[in-house]
Amino acid sequence: MPTDTKHPEPSSTDPHANDAAPYGGGDPYADYRAGDFPFTELVDLADRRLGAGVIAANDEFFAERENLLLREPAVFDPERFGHKGKVMDGWETRRRRGADAGHPFPAPEDHDWAIVRLGTPGIVRGIVVDTAHFRGNYPQRVSVQATSVEGAPGPEELLADDVKWEELVPPSPVRGHAANGFEVTGGRRYTHIRVCQHPDGGIARLRVHGEVVPDPAWLAALGTIDLISILNGGTYEDASDRFYSSPAQIILPGTSRKMDDGWENRRRRVRDTNDWVRFRLPAQGAVRAVEIDTAYLKGNAAGWISLHGRDGDTGEWFEIIPRTRLQPDTPHRFVLDTEAVVTHVRLDAYPDGGVARMRLHGSLTEAGTAELTRRHEASAS
Repeated sequence: MPTDTKHPEPSSTDPHANDAAPYGGGDPYADYRAGDFPFTELVDLADRRLGAGVIAANDEFFAERENLLLREPAVFDPERFGHKGKVMDGWETRRRRGADAGHPFPAPEDHDWAIVRLGTPGIVRGIVVDTAHFRGNYPQRVSVQATSVEGAPGPEELLADDVKWEELVPPSPVRGHAANGFEVTGGRRYTHIRVCQHPDGGIARLRVHGEVVPDPAWLAALGTIDLISILNGGTYEDASDRFYSSPAQIILPGTSRKMDDGWENRRRRVRDTNDWVRFRLPAQGAVRAVEIDTAYLKGNAAGWISLHGRDGDTGEWFEIIPRTRLQPDTPHRFVLDTEAVVTHVRLDAYPDGGVARMRLHGSLTEAGTAELTRRHEASAS
């Protein structure tokens, strides 16, 4: 898929300046207007694999709201039509109309909306509204609001008058058949977002990137937890190679479903070097056991791994697991002789190869709990 960041900003004066050309055959992504947004390195809080869901929409006449959170790029079949019209891979509403024949256009305030439950509460840093394949039927503008409601509220509760929605993205023009990125400032923790189309149209995919802020009371109640899980606030920081798939997938919940649902790097050809990936825990934790899983990596699993940790950004790295042989397509479990108190870990793969999942079983230290509690309280206001 091409990436081009040289396109001008969407026009807010000419409503048709942002249209894409009609599909002319061949690769439908050949003229797709992609974007390079730094915040996309952060966790997608609206990832279905974390438990996110589109729980309500006012209209989904042409295409279902659930398509917004599909992980795969939107597909386009020019020959596929249904009894309601062209079948699109995204969320598409019907065309809005005005009040009467003398006023055929919708009122300026008219819009469609969909509510997304984030997979895990967090601070939103950036949003991507992807209009892939919506060339002349994308919304003229989009806006995004967010709220924080604990528990498992339904649509009626979220739409009640006493729920306060805060604006993350004001009504803004977008381009058709393009990735439209919006950076978000602020440090509040949210549980739900509402994406609005002004006045109507279609959106292929929605991504909500940010930082997970777990509830320390919940982690304390669980006792032993996976200290590196995205759901518990673990964060991918850096890696030597991300050629085939993102190393952030190593700390996703659940088990890998296929070969690219983990971290796989390219074949390393420089001797006496190796690949590595570094993670940050939500706060200082005491690790007591480790799992390394190579599920679905049969001819391309890492040959050996080692695990190191450090306490603090400037702490010295120390060995947690020495260099150890891995088997392909196999879960590996390590019970530590002494608990490792760390804030960061580095997984080394020798010389290269893939890892599907990693788990660090343990609990937050007293200092770690205090730090996470401070962050959690600060993000609530």
